[in-house]
Amino acid sequence: MSSQVAPVEAHDHHDIRPIRKAAMWVFLGSECMFFGSMIATFLLYRNDTADGPGSEIFDIPFTSASSFVLLMSSLTMVLAHNSFEKRDGRGTRIWLAATALLGITFLAGQIYEFTEFVHKGLTLSTSPFGSSFFMLTGFHGAHVALGVVMLLAMVFLSLDGRLHEERGLNVELVGLYWHFVDIVWIVIFTVVYLLQV
Repeated sequence: MSSQVAPVEAHDHHDIRPIRKAAMWVFLGSECMFFGSMIATFLLYRNDTADGPGSEIFDIPFTSASSFVLLMSSLTMVLAHNSFEKRDGRGTRIWLAATALLGITFLAGQIYEFTEFVHKGLTLSTSPFGSSFFMLTGFHGAHVALGVVMLLAMVFLSLDGRLHEERGLNVELVGLYWHFVDIVWIVIFTVVYLLQV
């Protein structure tokens, strides 16, 4: 009887990881629909500036540099996951912290950019263009901020010795989320900034 219990326990232990990963994919799928609807709304109102400022105030070189910073964070996230798989705790912490720092840099750039736009007269209430722009890019920024919080939590878990191999999927799940946020930004940057020029 005991020989039958052990395989069941092992089977149960291994079942939770695919379930958690599938749940993350379902969540990311719902996020795709969320961002898809916001992008569609922006496209619907992109020319409705109500005689206020529009895409002509965009600083494409600045936003391109900010976008490059965010895209580089995907590389550091891959390096963090790779270090974790090699059981390199120090390397994992360094690359997770580097990813968080790049995310924070992107957010600082977005805050600066929003401040400049407000000074030039573009706000949430200026026009449908302004509303849809700030809602789309603002919600993306909120997703980046949440990702930064998760990354820093992983760093502290690692420092505390609570980031174990059995919980390795946590690093993978945070990595999936972070890559998703980066991919969404590529779409937003292309549709909102590049196609408006």
